[in-house]
Amino acid sequence: MNEKRTEIMPNIKQQEKRMRKSEEQRLRNKAIKSALKTDIKKYEAAVASGDAESAEKAYNEVSRALDKAASKGVIHKNKAANKKSRLYKSLKAGSTS
Repeated sequence: MNEKRTEIMPNIKQQEKRMRKSEEQRLRNKAIKSALKTDIKKYEAAVASGDAESAEKAYNEVSRALDKAASKGVIHKNKAANKKSRLYKSLKAGSTS
């Protein structure tokens, strides 16, 4: 499946480059967000299974992925912090019950 968008190419050389770079960044951001969602689903499955050790490990992986995505500008740093907070809260709620 080709992700390339068909648009009118500009006459200005710098704008051609800008469009190429924007497309590369869009695809990179899309891949990072997709991987992030996959990691979160793995974490939620680990919490649901009730295994505290695997859930803790999965939380560490998700936390690292969120921080990396925020540092690269894929998601806002506050969104990453809020997500980590909610995930940690669910981890503690799952480990106590």
